Amino acid sequence: MSNGQLAGIDGDQWARLVESRGWLWNAPQNQGDGQHSGCLILAHGAGAPMDSGFMQEMAQRLAEQGLGVLRFEFPYMAQRRMDGGKRPPNPQAKLLDCWREVYAQVRPLVTGPLAIGGKSMGGRMASILADELEADALVCLGYPFYAAGKPEKPRVAHLAELKTPTLIIQGERDALGNRQTVEGYELSSAIELCWLQAGDHDLKPLKASGFSHADHLATAADRIVAFLK
Repeated sequence: MSNGQLAGIDGDQWARLVESRGWLWNAPQNQGDGQHSGCLILAHGAGAPMDSGFMQEMAQRLAEQGLGVLRFEFPYMAQRRMDGGKRPPNPQAKLLDCWREVYAQVRPLVTGPLAIGGKSMGGRMASILADELEADALVCLGYPFYAAGKPEKPRVAHLAELKTPTLIIQGERDALGNRQTVEGYELSSAIELCWLQAGDHDLKPLKASGFSHADHLATAADRIVAFLK
């Protein structure tokens, strides 16, 4: 890959595809040696769109370090963008089909490494499909190990058998998966957990920690790029 284009396709062709699908693309920026880390398809969480502040900043930080980031929206969020009405996420089967469709369109056009992942729900859906799709890697930001207030009902069965190399970046006080609880789970050896001190579900730390939100987002981006190299 070079000059912000994906290897194997014409830049104009890629731009037309992204525009026609309503996706967002942060092209990898040259870091002086012309080398890039590949491409990451990053899905949004349940409540915020693909262009939320969190998604925008993470995509920009990753692109600046040579990792191209493609964002898309699940059907319910795309509909909300059209009519402004709030609605719950689609049933899981439909979310997974959406992921499969996006991956199927992108995979043939990327000759280098292609990772999948997302924020919260988007990452969880990606984790369910990672082995099936034979993705090169999986990246989850703020993984929802359990529903809010229900740590006694973990959603981790498939994570014990996961084979895809996986990085989960998690705030230590995440209400959907805090460190004390998650460290008691049996997870696949393919999973690497990166804990951010005093971070919440959006990786935002307590002021008393001495870290800022920007610090943690920077650390997250650094870890992702290093993991995907």
